Amino acid sequence: QVQLRESGGGLVQPGESLRLACAASGVITIPLSVAWYRRGVDKTREWVGGITTGGTTDYEDSVKGRFTISRDNAKNTIYLQMNNLKPEDTGVYYCRHTRDDGVYWGQGTQVTVSS
Repeated sequence: QVQLRESGGGLVQPGESLRLACAASGVITIPLSVAWYRRGVDKTREWVGGITTGGTTDYEDSVKGRFTISRDNAKNTIYLQMNNLKPEDTGVYYCRHTRDDGVYWGQGTQVTVSS
């Protein structure tokens, strides 16, 4: 079993930054591959980006250049640095880990970008 816990969400103004964290625990393999998703106000779940075990990152087009995913193996934590936030970034952000025995999700953290 794997447990994922997101943190770091909040209310910010457009142009500001937030750093989300996804802390993993349980039976995990280090380094951990993780994908970030968000569910916006329209309730559609959208892939935001991800990091592979090898450290390769990829991002959805609308966040490229603004969001950065990184990993701290010592802390079993994956970060999503979000800069220059826009109102359309508002949503609940989730981290997901996939492996042979299943797909694991965290509980999500709310990000609200509003003036």
